[in-house]
Amino acid sequence: MATLTPFHVAIQVRDLEEARAFYGDLLGFAEGRSDSHWIDYNFFGHQFVVHWNPNLGNDGTITSHYNGVDGHGVPVPHFGVVLDLDRWQELADRLTAAAVRFVIEPTIRFQGQVGEQRTFFLLDPTGNALEFKAFADIDGQLFAK
Repeated sequence: MATLTPFHVAIQVRDLEEARAFYGDLLGFAEGRSDSHWIDYNFFGHQFVVHWNPNLGNDGTITSHYNGVDGHGVPVPHFGVVLDLDRWQELADRLTAAAVRFVIEPTIRFQGQVGEQRTFFLLDPTGNALEFKAFADIDGQLFAK
């Protein structure tokens, strides 16, 4: 696979310290620059920023829509990253051991089909949905039809 350039994504959160505990402590993302209203993180080599939004709804969470994909309700919108199998398994094992509540537990999607992948989904405390996935053959499967 060709070398990819880093992407930048910014999301809203209800509380920066809560986000810091989730993204920094639980997920282990290295913190970069920060201010009183935002924090930069290294998201597997990509620039990921959480921005405090004091105007989130009554309970301070974002609501997702769920679409059916291979027998699971996938939260939309979501963002994530494609990891190699070893890194994906290490993260899945670490989060499972930490008793994280998954939206979709670590699983194999499209097993035996084009696009077979390992995946799991979780929500941050604000309700932002994240997906972590891996392919045994990323070059042949990531964009396969």
